[in-house]
Amino acid sequence: MKQRVILVIGASSGIGLAAAQKLTDEGNVVYCGARTACPDERITSIIMDVTKPQTIADGVEKILEQTGKIEQLVYSAGFSMAAPVECAQEDDYRYLYEVNFFGALAAVRAVLPHMRYRKYGKIVLIGSIGGVLPIAYDAFYSSSKAALMMLGKELNLEVNPYGIRVTTVLPGGTATRFTYKRKVYSADRVGVYSPDLDKSVGTLAGIEQGGMEAEEVADTICKALAADNPPTVIASGIKNKAYYVSQKILPDKLTQYLVGNQYNLS
Repeated sequence: MKQRVILVIGASSGIGLAAAQKLTDEGNVVYCGARTACPDERITSIIMDVTKPQTIADGVEKILEQTGKIEQLVYSAGFSMAAPVECAQEDDYRYLYEVNFFGALAAVRAVLPHMRYRKYGKIVLIGSIGGVLPIAYDAFYSSSKAALMMLGKELNLEVNPYGIRVTTVLPGGTATRFTYKRKVYSADRVGVYSPDLDKSVGTLAGIEQGGMEAEEVADTICKALAADNPPTVIASGIKNKAYYVSQKILPDKLTQYLVGNQYNLS
């Protein structure tokens, strides 16, 4: 496979880092767009703050000046917040959407004119099974990932005629530091929701830390980028593929019951 120029936004840690390293191992020229430099010195870091679209546009322009092309984009930046909808602060949930959705939108808009001109491009958005099945007390994360998946689906309708393919990869629980970076609201802020919130946060941490490795998700990402005609949506891992299919066939009430039972909700 010929060498590709790839921008991975969020490659300073977790799934983004694992994907960037695997893509580099394959012989590609890989850039990391993040606020923190990538720890792998083989990967060129460009400072980007996904809540500030201009930094993304400037970073894309810099890569184009250096290489003349960006053939593939992976958007892996993410933020999670455990909070009841009733108690969540507007600044917090707006920040979450800036990172999880609007940052991805800014990145896609920055690379599309170049890809469309070249009549080639692959874009991978890192969604979540949580965008298909709700995560208890993480409504904003789940809804942002659902929005991201729909963005990818619709985007294919627009850009397929120009040789561009968009895939949303859906990991499930993944053992990364993301678990410990989650913003969790304190008991005094959530009141009566505190017992269920605590149970949900603990259950989710166990699902993540007992789940798949970031390298497994990276394999799914790399396969999507290498495919001539990748799927629009692909769940990463056998268990998550089953979750994705089950959501399509099970009644909503049964899905709600099963999710509530998983998180030990009262």
